[in-house]
Amino acid sequence: MLQLKEFFGCGIIVNKNTRNEASFRVNSLQDLTNCIIPHFSNYPLISQKAADFILFTRIVKLMNNKMHLTEEGLLQIINLRASINLGLSNLQKSKFPNYKPVARPVINYTKIPDPN
Repeated sequence: MLQLKEFFGCGIIVNKNTRNEASFRVNSLQDLTNCIIPHFSNYPLISQKAADFILFTRIVKLMNNKMHLTEEGLLQIINLRASINLGLSNLQKSKFPNYKPVARPVINYTKIPDPN
């Protein structure tokens, strides 16, 4: 985990006391925009994780444009989030009952584009 933090030069390491587990988190919109997204744009993910990344970058772009501060923009973000990984939690679904998941991009490649 420390190597990830050092490599990206941002983020925090969160240790879970109840388990032998830690996670690397980046919460800063600026760090996501300037460090994390450019890295994974240069070294793309493969499989459906790439689809999640595409949708995630759309959310970050909306937030950079302050769209999360409007009702319409927040609903766009919720709709994108509903299509990522496991979708919305039950709590999120109850808070945004009119959400409509967007179409997930189809990723047809599974080869690593640049092994370096």
